[in-house]
Amino acid sequence: MYSKVYSAALAGMDSFLVQVETDVSDGLPHVEMVGALSPETREARERVRTALKNAGIRIPPKRITISLSPAGRRKEGAGFDLAVAAGILLALGLAPGERAADAVIAGEVCLDGTVRGIRGVMAMACQARDAGMRRLFVARENAMEGAVIEGIQVIPVDSVAGLLAMLRDEALCVPAVSPPWTEEDLPETVDFCQIGGQADLKRAAEVACAGMHNLLMVGVAGAGKSMVAKRIPTILPRLSKEESIAVSTIYSIGGYLPAGGSLIRSRPFRSPHHTVTAAGLAGGGRIPRPGEISLAHGGVLFLDELPEFRVEALETLRQPMEDRKLVLVRAGVSYEFPADCMVVAAMNPCRCGFYPDRNRCRCTETEVRRYLGRISRPFLDRMDICAEVEKASYGELGEGGETSAQIRRRVERTAQIQKERFRGTRIRFNGRIPASLLERYCPLTPRAEELLRQVYERLVTSTRGLHSLRRVARTIADLEGREIIGYEQISEAVFYRGPGEYLWGGEQDG
Repeated sequence: MYSKVYSAALAGMDSFLVQVETDVSDGLPHVEMVGALSPETREARERVRTALKNAGIRIPPKRITISLSPAGRRKEGAGFDLAVAAGILLALGLAPGERAADAVIAGEVCLDGTVRGIRGVMAMACQARDAGMRRLFVARENAMEGAVIEGIQVIPVDSVAGLLAMLRDEALCVPAVSPPWTEEDLPETVDFCQIGGQADLKRAAEVACAGMHNLLMVGVAGAGKSMVAKRIPTILPRLSKEESIAVSTIYSIGGYLPAGGSLIRSRPFRSPHHTVTAAGLAGGGRIPRPGEISLAHGGVLFLDELPEFRVEALETLRQPMEDRKLVLVRAGVSYEFPADCMVVAAMNPCRCGFYPDRNRCRCTETEVRRYLGRISRPFLDRMDICAEVEKASYGELGEGGETSAQIRRRVERTAQIQKERFRGTRIRFNGRIPASLLERYCPLTPRAEELLRQVYERLVTSTRGLHSLRRVARTIADLEGREIIGYEQISEAVFYRGPGEYLWGGEQDG
């Protein structure tokens, strides 16, 4: 007998349907699987055969041929086990085949017949819905994440025997229900009020978060750079449902979604160690999985001790910081990953951390230049805000200032202004305004226009840097409730470029 069911496979951030055809015929007892299979996929024949036996389902001594198509696309992983088991059950006539005609089946089967979860169920649910499928059968631990996708029923499966019972009895197919979306406040363990002093740095962080601008903090060790960075997620705008689904899909594909969880409701904060490789930041593997910059999508990628990172790793970030996406090529196949995050970096001005205070700094000028030279000008040019951080005085240590909740209210009010401004476009934040639309969205007063011209001519800033100044000034104006960018807003934006020009100097390139 012959049967046909559908499963799904991952290819980067995308998923594609896999047709699982099974034929049971007379001949020497044997199970053969074909269709460009990886070793772990081919091992399904042994896992499934043993699982069916332990579930009390007898397989007669027949020749069983299983084909996974399209044959031209490689299939990886153990996620086809459940579909293979269903194909065998239908081919043996143990359940009517029409029950699986409009369903996608995916899951790993254990030897005792139970079903284990796999990664990428959200992407599979989207693909199944778009292909016109009505149901998706997955392991119970994956059911809630799949149920988030509207337009398809996600049926939790506990075991192979349970799947057989569902294929026999429609009433047993009870879909999982995702809880309603709410923008709830999550408990925070850190708060900006815990940081004494550093008013200028806090203001720079607020501007950066309000417009999703990249932020570089340069200052002596122990001044509070890492403390501010770790509190940035507490003042970022809350995730919308669409953003939450996008972030959760990335984590689902990477295999980082918490077991039994449905949606990630807080913006990601990724802080890789400086020993991370270029592949760790960008993503890697024969079939690439998301790297740190993609896992930070919609949130923050924090690079502490920036000059200690490998040069090739930092240079890997240049293209995704500009394009907000990452394209990897493996064996002639392109994989595109989202990489729209806020890059926050912290560093000392020299190896000892005290430059330019020559009373304490013992580094030579050559050593300082070599240390700063580990950060290329093109990378530095992509950091919209550069804040110089000085050690707080003893009297300032007890002055906590505003709470994260107070700052977040201003940030979210500014985010709402941007949402209305960019309605009908794919732009969400000022930091993402394309250069071609700056004149439209960032109008200047005549005095501000003149200041911007002088800055461009005197500070030898690149065109990219000029555009960055204008975007930052747009955010500052939004925080102050101004539609037209004035002299004061341009001045503050220039102030945030000053430390970079002072420390690195020279012409911009790249």
